[in-house]
Amino acid sequence: MLKENVPLIECSWEVCNQIGGIYTVLRSKVPAMVERFGDNYTLLGPLVSKGIEAELEDIRLEKDDPIAEAVTELRNEGLQIRYARWLVTGRPKVVLIDPDYSNQKIAQYQEHYYKKYGLEKDDGNDLLNRMIVWSRLNYRFLDLMHQKLGTQHKMIAHFHEWMASLPILDLHKHNPKIRTVFTTHATLLGRYLASNYSSFYKNIEQFNWEKEASNFGILPMAQIERLSAQYSNSFTTVSDITAKECKYLLGKSPDVITPNGLNIKRYVAMHEVQVKHQKFKEILHDFTIGHFFPSYHFDLDKTLYLFTSGRYEFHNKGYDITLKALALLNDRMKKAGLDVTVVMFFITNKETWSINPKVLQSNGVLREIQKSVEEIKKQIGNRLYEAAVSSELDHRLPDTSAMVDDYWKLRYRRTIQSWKNEEWPYITTHNLKDDQNDEILNSMRSLKMFNSPKDRVKVVYHPEFISSTNPLFGIDYGDFVRGCHLGVFPSYYEPWGYTPLECIARGVATVTSDLSGFGNYVLGQDTGGVDHGIQVLRREGRSEDQSIEDLASYLMDFVKLSRRYRIILRSRAEDFSERFDWKQLLPHYEKAYNKALAK
Repeated sequence: MLKENVPLIECSWEVCNQIGGIYTVLRSKVPAMVERFGDNYTLLGPLVSKGIEAELEDIRLEKDDPIAEAVTELRNEGLQIRYARWLVTGRPKVVLIDPDYSNQKIAQYQEHYYKKYGLEKDDGNDLLNRMIVWSRLNYRFLDLMHQKLGTQHKMIAHFHEWMASLPILDLHKHNPKIRTVFTTHATLLGRYLASNYSSFYKNIEQFNWEKEASNFGILPMAQIERLSAQYSNSFTTVSDITAKECKYLLGKSPDVITPNGLNIKRYVAMHEVQVKHQKFKEILHDFTIGHFFPSYHFDLDKTLYLFTSGRYEFHNKGYDITLKALALLNDRMKKAGLDVTVVMFFITNKETWSINPKVLQSNGVLREIQKSVEEIKKQIGNRLYEAAVSSELDHRLPDTSAMVDDYWKLRYRRTIQSWKNEEWPYITTHNLKDDQNDEILNSMRSLKMFNSPKDRVKVVYHPEFISSTNPLFGIDYGDFVRGCHLGVFPSYYEPWGYTPLECIARGVATVTSDLSGFGNYVLGQDTGGVDHGIQVLRREGRSEDQSIEDLASYLMDFVKLSRRYRIILRSRAEDFSERFDWKQLLPHYEKAYNKALAK
């Protein structure tokens, strides 16, 4: 519980602006925040999303509402600003400010931060300069709102990431009654270092932050992170893994760890978890038939669907060791003579020209086959019924092929003939713009993974995030996940990791790593681990070869599990996910807010 009843403003570039994981954090947290803080809680974001209009319901600007009074005054100054209800679960209040209003003042704002805080200028960095403008406008709104509230009152302003956190600096110096909280979900410099140094965690204490930030061309942003951590009244991050990053790269250890959660109620299917899995697995079966069966056949009843997804960060997301572990798994399954097939999906985002026309054509022809089969079934059904009721003495089953018109027989044969081919199935579903330099494809080439008929492990590389408008699947990403058997996310750099958490919330077993915030948090729980559908791969302090061997061994064990035990894991995983409901995790935020109020 908060020690004082004060207004709470939570600010992020991803408020009503879906870009990445912080949008998920904020939107999923809203119901718990509104339940806990009521109308004291308001979100502050940018007025940039073109599709946001349908999600907003304007709030009447009335007196005695400090937010409305501040919005009115800023509108009178010409500022583009919205005060509305965000029409998501919880219906929180939001204030959205157009960041492009004061572009003509960018030089003035740059000079302000350079003189007062030593923030380096970078005229060519459009993102940085847009954030500087937006931050100055946010500071103006917060300061004005506080004036309308009454300068003797306290309020809390909570900022996420460097893109939103610049107001902390001026609030600290000029308006200390507005208590500030800064949350970094991942340090910008840490992400760059992890992508470029395989020994990042081993050598993290030795990096010169300023030198490295300059080398990567991100010095002003790294400065904003450090200054925000230093000036905030309460500094938080999402995991112990990221806390270590903050200590050495930002020069300050977090005051509070605020782990990420979900609104679990939106995910839990209760007793229907297996029913939903079966329903969406059938859709994956349809895709598999269309993609693989023109070339060769395998038993769908003995097929397991694995997947990984996320930003295209080949090393950070663990795609590198996943592919090598899959190659080992393939060899071991063949040597063991297992009659199980593993289809592994890589779902990520890469520049493409289009969906591969041959992949689309194969799926289209499959629909024609299905149509022909339905028509033939209908003909046979009707004529078999007529034969049955009109027969007097002969009770034998008649020749059903004679009941099909020649037209449908011919169409059936021609459609199948046009569908079958001798080529091996494509690895990629899309035509990549630069497939010669694609790390996933090059790794598969070096590992000789080509989706041959003899391979027990097949790979489908889908370089586009899945949605219901996707012609290959026609379902949302969440339903795709439910259809799978295992999510594989052995990340090397992952400050939190929503993808494995979303898996268990949907009753899907998952692999994570101890270098992800989520995996590290699971290890700290009194129960959990593999018995609850979560395998935490040990990567810290272990070589890449050891991690690959461990992952391949776990995948082999999973392949050998009985169907009955996999069903048990689904229920256990879903039950365990309740620990990550925001209502369970909100006390961590309250601790951070109380710390800010006490300063």
